[in-house]
Amino acid sequence: MTVVLYIVGIVLFLIGISISIALHELGHLTPAKKFGVKVTHYMVGFGPTLFSFRRGETEYGIKAFPLGGFIAMPGMYPPEEATKSRHEGTVAVQNGGAAGGVVDGGVDETTGRLGEPGAALGSADDVTEGRLGEVVDDGDAAPLRRDRKKRKGRLFEDTMADAREFSNQEIEPGEEHRTFYALSVPKRLVVMFSGPLVNLVLGILIMGISLLGIGVITPTTTVQTVVECAVPASEAAQRPASEQNTCRDDDQLTPSWEAGIKPGDEITAIAGTETKDWDQLSSVIKDHAGERVDVDFIRDGKAQTVTVPIIATERPKVDENGKALLKPDGSPQTETQGFFGVGPVQERQSLPLREFPGAVWDQVSGVFHAIITLPVKLVDIGEVAIGTKDRDAEGLVGMVGVGRIAGEIVSTDQIDVVDKAQMGLGMLGSLNIFLFAFNMIPLLPLDGGHIAVGLYEGARRRINRWRGRGLVGPFDTAKLLPLTYVCIGLMLCMTALLVYVDLVKPITLDAIFNSGG
Repeated sequence: MTVVLYIVGIVLFLIGISISIALHELGHLTPAKKFGVKVTHYMVGFGPTLFSFRRGETEYGIKAFPLGGFIAMPGMYPPEEATKSRHEGTVAVQNGGAAGGVVDGGVDETTGRLGEPGAALGSADDVTEGRLGEVVDDGDAAPLRRDRKKRKGRLFEDTMADAREFSNQEIEPGEEHRTFYALSVPKRLVVMFSGPLVNLVLGILIMGISLLGIGVITPTTTVQTVVECAVPASEAAQRPASEQNTCRDDDQLTPSWEAGIKPGDEITAIAGTETKDWDQLSSVIKDHAGERVDVDFIRDGKAQTVTVPIIATERPKVDENGKALLKPDGSPQTETQGFFGVGPVQERQSLPLREFPGAVWDQVSGVFHAIITLPVKLVDIGEVAIGTKDRDAEGLVGMVGVGRIAGEIVSTDQIDVVDKAQMGLGMLGSLNIFLFAFNMIPLLPLDGGHIAVGLYEGARRRINRWRGRGLVGPFDTAKLLPLTYVCIGLMLCMTALLVYVDLVKPITLDAIFNSGG
């Protein structure tokens, strides 16, 4: 049964990530179709196609590996002749009508579109080089070969030409205005940003369901446990494990124990300060170390008051997440603070709406910080892979690792169903926010790279208009292919490294719990 539940967890994770990717691509698809771009494919996943159907001019389908997706829009790499075009208010007929005697593929000044219906399919140079598919006789072939020899040394040139050709192969004559590069810059930015934006919105919605709907485990002012004795943290650390939960005869009794506080008592005020929540109660106690104060509480529906001395004791120092801070030698950091000696009842409560924006900001900024520090984290993963470093439960984890954790969440019997659902939603929400942040990296082939190209192109056009040079054609994205291949190679290496360590040295659910994450 445990194995079946483990598999169910992995399947649920794959379904969740597939839906997230599908909605991401839908974010691109919707404005693209709205703006009239010809979208030929909408696919979720990579690899062999498992299922597909065609509606209109678009093929919709699901592929074998649900860890990505794409939509195909002709013109992601503009033709070279379009990138060299310039609109100066003239009409040009190229080579006596080699491309049908149509107007130059320039930019319409009012719409900002490139290659409106009837735009040129090639320049005179293209015709000379036979790029329009002409039959060239032997007499023409010799200069063509000489021209290619001169160009032979240019690395990636053939690859760029192939990319341009492949990108525009499904555009029929007269459909040039329906390419991606024919869109105005603002519309291109909308198309590219809408995909990541969907993931951001989806991540926030999932966080809302988890934090506002299901709620968060919150300590209350109702007493769950009463501590018998107060032992300084430094002294407690030196005691044997068998004495960690027992008191010695000479140990100081806690104020709560001496005052007769019992589990179930609800503390309403300390030192005249109303305690509406546990954080406020703890703060008041810490601030009154060494003082005698009145403690108001309710027991069995009746209000009572006792006067107790808040003792000053050495306690472990913790961070904002409640995790103990350590010294360089590994021993706990300590501080002197007031100590009363009670533990709270934990209840699931909806996060106050006013705190939700802060929680979203913490999540989004945390993900961006993780991406900024990604190179450092990858070095750590590399050290884990070669065995010189232990795996950090709060460190980087890949899709395989996330899938394994999802399987553990579903199959474990140490977590109730509500907590399992909330942990699953938390993972999916974090994943969507990561997809948003990662796709905003301004490098091709990521969406952020296309956005950066669009912003550059918009700035370039504006500068050219200011200088009176007219409107230029789209930026030749194919020139960035070498950098694109480097980025793809790095991402593949990162993926392979994470897959290896997730399989060989995986992060387990117990490790996450023990780390305080």
